Amino acid sequence: MKKRTLMMGVFTVLLALLFLGGCGIKQDNSPNGSNTGEPQNNNEQPAQEDLLANYLAYQENTKYVYEGQGNEYASFTTYVDYIKGGKVQLRTNNRGTETVRVLGLDAGRMIQLLAQGETYYREDLTQSSSLNTSGDVLLKEPLTKGTSWTLADNRKRTITNVNMDLSTPSGNYKVIEVTTEGKDNTITDYYAPNVGLVKTVYKGTDGYEVISTLSKLEKDTPLVQNVKVYDPNINDDKIYTTQTQLSFKTNDITKQIFEEEFKKQANHGRLIGDNVKIKSLYLNQDGRVYIDFTKNFVREMNAGSGYEGMILQSIVNTLGNYYGASEVYLTLEGEPYASGHIEMKKGEFFKVNMDNVIEG
Repeated sequence: MKKRTLMMGVFTVLLALLFLGGCGIKQDNSPNGSNTGEPQNNNEQPAQEDLLANYLAYQENTKYVYEGQGNEYASFTTYVDYIKGGKVQLRTNNRGTETVRVLGLDAGRMIQLLAQGETYYREDLTQSSSLNTSGDVLLKEPLTKGTSWTLADNRKRTITNVNMDLSTPSGNYKVIEVTTEGKDNTITDYYAPNVGLVKTVYKGTDGYEVISTLSKLEKDTPLVQNVKVYDPNINDDKIYTTQTQLSFKTNDITKQIFEEEFKKQANHGRLIGDNVKIKSLYLNQDGRVYIDFTKNFVREMNAGSGYEGMILQSIVNTLGNYYGASEVYLTLEGEPYASGHIEMKKGEFFKVNMDNVIEG
């Protein structure tokens, strides 16, 4: 147990610094419009601001795969959830946990604006009020050897080399070497223009070493999440569960994916009508899920009070399970839910309830 705790602790340190945690962006910068991902032979360098921006040039709908050595958590994958407003939201999964980060540029710096662990649901955080421009500075201009800065925890981060040749399973690159010196460890990251992080090496003062290396890029690969959907059965007054896979491409809107899923004909029916829209869906800072439907939700349901209650409970259970919440605030175009059978008061929440559920 002690060894496993140490290994997980090391990975946590690495994850906090793997700001690009899976970038392998191969932009087209060649004169003839082609790009093999190999380093360019010419030595012409773009302007410094262009260089820094290139590290946010992520490729959509691509799975970035890192192989690891020295720690069971050193291998991980990364997807790009969103590319919006000059920011990138990354999702890193090491088979033990999922961490979401938002990266952006500010005043000649590449900054980790947000880092949120245990985030198994998908939500656009690029406009979150929690973004912090005083966050961890990952790269800083000028991108030349010797550029150095001090982190909030007093560690020193320095560009220790430039224009290095580095070979990885995913390709050969010209890289910048960035070294972070801590009290008990040193972390060295290698970044390639228009690619991002291609390798990171953690070395403890006791000789302990962990390495993560970009091994491959799987293009046209969406994020796939296994989601438990609750389905009411009017014949026996029970709610049944079904495991389904929801696919998310970069910049897909989560509410639209759930809207499509709720309209599908499940084993015993469907949860919303063809013309019903989800106007908003999000996990609030109070830990509750908020969902707002168009007013035709009730009309297109056309159900008696018992079945209506089961439909509502199925929606609440599905969203509660997905977001890890126990309460859902369900409204109709901003107003408390009201149907004639069920009347909710302002601020009154539906609660996740498994009393009548049969696991499928």
